[in-house]
Amino acid sequence: MSDTLEQTYCVMPAQTGAAFLLRKGELLRVMTPHDYQVSDLFCFNARNLWESLSAGRSIDWADTIYLTSGHHLYSNRSNVMLTILEDSCGRHDFLMTPCSLRMFQMIAGNEDYHPSCHENLARNLAEFGIHEDQISTTFNIFMNVTVDEKGGVKIETPFAKTGDFVLFRAEMDLVVGLTACSHEGTNHGTCKPIWYRKESGGTKSEI
Repeated sequence: MSDTLEQTYCVMPAQTGAAFLLRKGELLRVMTPHDYQVSDLFCFNARNLWESLSAGRSIDWADTIYLTSGHHLYSNRSNVMLTILEDSCGRHDFLMTPCSLRMFQMIAGNEDYHPSCHENLARNLAEFGIHEDQISTTFNIFMNVTVDEKGGVKIETPFAKTGDFVLFRAEMDLVVGLTACSHEGTNHGTCKPIWYRKESGGTKSEI
């Protein structure tokens, strides 16, 4: 990707995260500057932090586990939080929880440290008064999870290629947590940066 284009985005280095306010009507563009990189997204109602993103409600309302352009991401109170306006990749996951230190330790069978999406979300969302236990199943942008006929799930190579993006519109004032996924196996062997930026959507915030 060009240096000029990079300057228009906020850059999350590999295995890091960010948190920020996204006002109602604003757009959020999440883009991968490299092939096969995943980004975990979670959000809260900025006016009431008890209301947060719900994978179950979103899947229920969409009647599909593969949400894409035209679908809405709902809260635990069945209110629309985000609308997917554009999606150049077409495959994302809403089944898997964010990778965590405990997950990596269980997989490795030891107590070694490994950066994780849950830690990165928790660290950044804490600035908004959000506790790590409030973080649930994330919308895993570009993550490719398949489900077989017996219900078995498997993480496969992401479809996302350099320049793929998802464009969201905020339907309420939000606190958004975002990561450049830390799990090598999810990202085809290597962890890479994620770029994001807020764009004007033409609707004024309630705040």
